[in-house]
Amino acid sequence: QKFVQLSSQGAVIFALYAPHSPSSLQMLEGVQKLVDSAAGSMICAAVDVTKLPEAAQAFGVSGVPAGVAVLAGRPAPIYTGPVSAEDLGDVLSQVLQLAAQYQLPGGFDPVVPEDEKPLPPLHAEAVAALDRGDLEGARAAYRKAIAENPGDKEAKLGLEQVELLARVKDLDMATERAAAAADPMNIDAAFNVADLDLVGGHVEDAYNRLLRLFSAVGPDDKACVRERLVQLFDVVGASDPRTVKARAALTMALF
Repeated sequence: QKFVQLSSQGAVIFALYAPHSPSSLQMLEGVQKLVDSAAGSMICAAVDVTKLPEAAQAFGVSGVPAGVAVLAGRPAPIYTGPVSAEDLGDVLSQVLQLAAQYQLPGGFDPVVPEDEKPLPPLHAEAVAALDRGDLEGARAAYRKAIAENPGDKEAKLGLEQVELLARVKDLDMATERAAAAADPMNIDAAFNVADLDLVGGHVEDAYNRLLRLFSAVGPDDKACVRERLVQLFDVVGASDPRTVKARAALTMALF
């Protein structure tokens, strides 16, 4: 809401992302660089949809990456899915032209989150490893953090996200979808498609696929499907409304 109010001063670019979606993190970085180069003419509001799903709902966004420009309280989608740096630059230039027409000059100062705290050393090591594409290094750092503090929920979440990225690293979406469509009882294919959907920001699609699978498989396979669902719940977050809804559906299916 604070950033929407700032749109009466200049263009506010809401960059919606999820920590488990590499493409959305890459888009966020690109948006921030272009906004920084605009020298205060616009401002970037980074929105983690796993923590603020209501923001995605308010903007009508169903997946990440996604971007919305708000001018004088009026939102306008500017990208859905990954776009090139050149295309993003063109779009933001058009946003600035529109802001000038609305007589919204900007003049923003850098915004520093009030509650931002430095990451613990092992968490910072894991994040740096992820930035390098070193999944094994990130995995090792999070595991060490958990070994030192078994109650470290953020490290456990980070590890789940790393494991998800490792699972999808070499998957091809078209191949996995074809396998799942050819055999709805193919557990491995269903797991792979659900993982890919989650990384792409399609949380409800991932949950619904595995909930349908849980209801369809025999007693011997229910435990592993339930375990994968719980893993995805941990990645998205227990308080996310989509997780709350899916967990309730799973509980009902258990009985």
